[in-house]
Order: sequence, then C-alpha cells, then structure tokens
Amino acid sequence: MLNAFRRCTQRLMSTTAAQPAYPFSNVAIIPPPPAVPAPEPTKAGKGLMPYLTQRLLSPEKLALLARFGKRHPERIMPGSVLQVTTRYAPTSFTGVLLAIRRRGADTSFLLRNVINRTGVEAQFYVASPHVRDVKVLMRAGRHGSEGRGGKRMRRAKLYFLRDSPDKMTAISAGMR
Repeated sequence: MLNAFRRCTQRLMSTTAAQPAYPFSNVAIIPPPPAVPAPEPTKAGKGLMPYLTQRLLSPEKLALLARFGKRHPERIMPGSVLQVTTRYAPTSFTGVLLAIRRRGADTSFLLRNVINRTGVEAQFYVASPHVRDVKVLMRAGRHGSEGRGGKRMRRAKLYFLRDSPDKMTAISAGMR
C-alpha cells in the first residue's frame, strides 16, 4: 500500500517533458533564460571603475564619517548636543544625540529635541548628500576643542531619555 502511494506521488511530482501544458494561465509558465551570452566588456570588468569612483564619498564626508567612529580622538559620543544643517527643509535641526548606528558608509545617528512640549526625533545618514554640516554645540564626555564639555553618558544608546523629559532638559540645559 505504501509503495503504491510512493509510486503514484513520484509520477505526479516528476518533471518530464511529457507533461501537458499548464491549463489555467500562461503567466505561470516560466520561460527558459535567453541563450544570449553576456557582453565582453562586462566579463572583462570594464565600466566597473568609473561606476565605483562615481559612488565614492567626498573627502569632507569621509572626515565627518571618521568623527562618528569609535577610535577618532574627537569622536562624537551619545549625549552630545548637535546641530545638523541640511540642504532641504528643515534646514537645521538641533538635538541631543541618542544613538549612533555604525554601518560603514551607511552610518546614521538619531537626534531628539523637545519642540512645543512634543518630542521630535530625526535620523540622519552621515554620508547622505542632503546633510551639509554637523556642528557639535556641547560635547559629551571630555572637553574638546569645539563646543563646551558636558557629562559623559554611560550608555551607547540613550533611548531612556524618551521616557524621562527631565533628564533630556538637564542635558540641553548645559547649553544655556
């Protein structure tokens, strides 16, 4: 009984050419790939370097990206107060740095500010062409050459500031 069931399912599941065409739709039939070979310049790798040089970051963006790294001497740490200038509206946004997401060229950071008693968060990508400038108004941790020094935070992600606006205002109060 079991062997007969196996033979029946094998016949149903086989993919031989003797199967009839799919009766319901021609869309469900997957055509074979075309037999056209790839062009020779692509095989040789030509055209790849102009594309890569077009996609590279500018020196200004690389310097800014390095400041968000872990080992830069003037690195930007969570708890700092930053002002980001963008090309489009809003043209500038000031807030406390809650988190840095380090992913190479896709590095981004999250700023939070309280505007009219409403918490506003904005995430910016460091290498984005929309970001013009990132200015440190108050540096968390040690005293740096730019901006005033504030208290160093003991966490990498300051998401707890979302729930406690008193601590948030205490951090930004060092600005006044």
